[in-house]
Amino acid sequence: MKKYTSEKENEKPHPENAGAQDLPAGLYLVATPIGNLRDISLRALDVLKAVDGLLCEDTRVTRKLLGAYGVDGKKLVSYNDHSDEAARDRVLERLAKGERLALVSDAGMPLVSDPGYKLVRACVAQGIYVTSVPGASAPLMALQLSGFPSDKFCFLGFLPPKSAARRKVLEGWRHVQGSLIAFETAPRLLDALADIAAVYGGRQVAVARELTKFFEEVRRGDALALVRYYQDKGLPKGEIVLVIAPDEGGGMPSDEEIAERLRAAMGTMSVKEAAAFVAAETGAARKKIYEMALDLKKGK
Repeated sequence: MKKYTSEKENEKPHPENAGAQDLPAGLYLVATPIGNLRDISLRALDVLKAVDGLLCEDTRVTRKLLGAYGVDGKKLVSYNDHSDEAARDRVLERLAKGERLALVSDAGMPLVSDPGYKLVRACVAQGIYVTSVPGASAPLMALQLSGFPSDKFCFLGFLPPKSAARRKVLEGWRHVQGSLIAFETAPRLLDALADIAAVYGGRQVAVARELTKFFEEVRRGDALALVRYYQDKGLPKGEIVLVIAPDEGGGMPSDEEIAERLRAAMGTMSVKEAAAFVAAETGAARKKIYEMALDLKKGK
């Protein structure tokens, strides 16, 4: 098999409509469905049938996908975050000998919060041909369905599990002028939303879950409203993507706007509770908000 290593060859190694048998040696990053098994491209199936081996996170998950489309007889190799340098070297050896290998994750685009970055970096360093067969992507689908600005966005991956670390990460992205996308788990959802409210105030958030599946749902609202909803209705099940709208309010709300929020909150809460709620919602200093609430209660 021909191995593509030169810059000229690497630009366009094969015709756009080349058949599976014409695939050059190298590494193919193949996107897989994120829920609905029919969300796989014809090109992806061609590549999966043609390659000499498949590198996957979980052989059981990949075998199910292959079985659904009659792709069998492939030697599956487990390659995940626990794979060591020796495993990566064995893959590189196969590629250097002229094999065609595909890397797939359990769902979605490989390398997007999934294993493979070190392998791709090593392939690039050694001049081994690498290409992507794009497809389903949960972060991009969630962004589409959020209704938030999509001309600029940043992907944060999984948020840290601990509150202090999570708030630190969120604080670092506070001034980014674009939508923010993050993965989260159902058990941590309420804490994550509370931290988003504490750091970003009243920004809108979309909670997207079970994308492409039967129970697909996108719920939108400010973070604290979503906390109250899930406290009342129970935590959602399934895979979750959070999309946080950019700050489009031009900064901190005015004192008049804060006073209005306080009056509304104090209709159902104590002064202390209302102050904490509005401080979290707006991102304003809690001490200042509490003093304003006391003044309002006194009728000043």
